Amino acid sequence: MLAVHEDRIAAAVARLGAENAFEVLARARQLEAEGRRVVHMEIGEPDFDTPDHIKKAAIDALYDNHTHYTPSSGMLILRETIAEYASRFRRITPEWNADNVVISPGAKPIIWNILSALLDKGDEFIYFDPAYPAYASCATYLEADVQPIPLL
Repeated sequence: MLAVHEDRIAAAVARLGAENAFEVLARARQLEAEGRRVVHMEIGEPDFDTPDHIKKAAIDALYDNHTHYTPSSGMLILRETIAEYASRFRRITPEWNADNVVISPGAKPIIWNILSALLDKGDEFIYFDPAYPAYASCATYLEADVQPIPLL
């Protein structure tokens, strides 16, 4: 067991910022409760319930024992389907294959992996703002020189 003294926290923890998307969501819900119409663009959660056929498919998958880890890059059949669709939709030549696709549980892990591979401490990171908050959060954590370009 690792014993950690409460005064001994890694310096990197101080660089972990908080994204304000959930604060914005709370304020948006407050405005809705007051009768205001709000277009939600804060956390990327759909404004509709999961359709019944998808819920049923998830339940069936559980009972069919599809409950184990997948390859770290995602299931091959899904990666192949996405590669085929993206190649056709984006008119990519030569066509992509499964090796060009990685499945992620959301955008943040991919953003983290890409920026971690590209940024060193002190590198300049330029992005348009407003933007998805994870870009600036990750770049700041990696100690890049974060430079937003305001969009008007």
